[in-house]
Amino acid sequence: MSSEKIALTQTVQKGGCAAKVAASELRRILQQVKFPAAHPALMVDGGLFDDAAIYKVSEEIALVQTLDFFTPIVDTPKLFGEIAAANALSDVYAMGGKPKTALGILAFPLATMPESVIVDVMQGACDKVAEADANFVGGHSIDDDTLKFGLSVTGFVHPQQVWSNAGAKVGDHLILTKALGTGTMTAALKRQEAQEEDIMEALLSMATVNNAVDYMTPALKAQVHAATDITGFGFSGHSMQLAKASGVSLKVHSEKLPRFSKAFSCLEKSYLTKAHRTNAQYTEHDVDVAKLDALHKLLIHDPQTSGGLLLSVSSNVSQDMVQALRAKFKSAEIIGEVLPLQDKAVIFE
Repeated sequence: MSSEKIALTQTVQKGGCAAKVAASELRRILQQVKFPAAHPALMVDGGLFDDAAIYKVSEEIALVQTLDFFTPIVDTPKLFGEIAAANALSDVYAMGGKPKTALGILAFPLATMPESVIVDVMQGACDKVAEADANFVGGHSIDDDTLKFGLSVTGFVHPQQVWSNAGAKVGDHLILTKALGTGTMTAALKRQEAQEEDIMEALLSMATVNNAVDYMTPALKAQVHAATDITGFGFSGHSMQLAKASGVSLKVHSEKLPRFSKAFSCLEKSYLTKAHRTNAQYTEHDVDVAKLDALHKLLIHDPQTSGGLLLSVSSNVSQDMVQALRAKFKSAEIIGEVLPLQDKAVIFE
């Protein structure tokens, strides 16, 4: 049996970041856990739902640590490996860091899938790790009922150049680097209402490594005040978390939000996931969607897999920043600005 004949999305109930535990449920669970006291060298932990942890090693180096894994979101094994790796690497970039090492996390149904599937998945991941100029150094695997794959990634960042979701400043402009709509478009794929070639724009975006750092001059990078990547909690959830962590409000111009060409048509056909509902519930008290039409409401709650970076940058460099980023991220766009704290964390215009 060849890996090309297996539609991976049909082997699992949920795929990609849409399989994440709902944010409200996760918060309720974590609030019941007594975590160890933070070491003084720990600069960023999970308290503000940031993208990765930061541990200061010296005055010049801090470790960036993260992990991410999920079930297949596409049918082609190598593409699944590429997307899973790009998604995991993204968290290091979202902290302003550069990945250095990656460990694989693998659950594989030995009895029902040929080994060629995991060879292709691993090769796709290795290609993306190499693209990030990092090293694949090992991992752990188990025999399981369904395929799951991801990476634990360690990177470096200068302690004084850390991006977090807690530094947005009033007057900043907001930049989003990738289009929205991966959730609904891959839902169409899972329902077999679309083929991979039909949603290739979303697949190529998900496989794009979120290395924004190398497209910025040091002067531009220094003007990034806050950052996060947009994944399973949708644009609404991750922007809300950034606003709350920073103690500000965000005004977002919905017509500026980049979206894939088929995103609205898939949403119109109700190609949805459970996360569309749970993301709406998670943000309902802190996000003002009164001015949005029905499709934009669905779009902002759409669970992204390997989505773009949301950057809060000085307004005087935002245009230069977008032009620099578009060398790699064609959809990069200024989508809003940072306001003093209002009644709502995020206000959609």
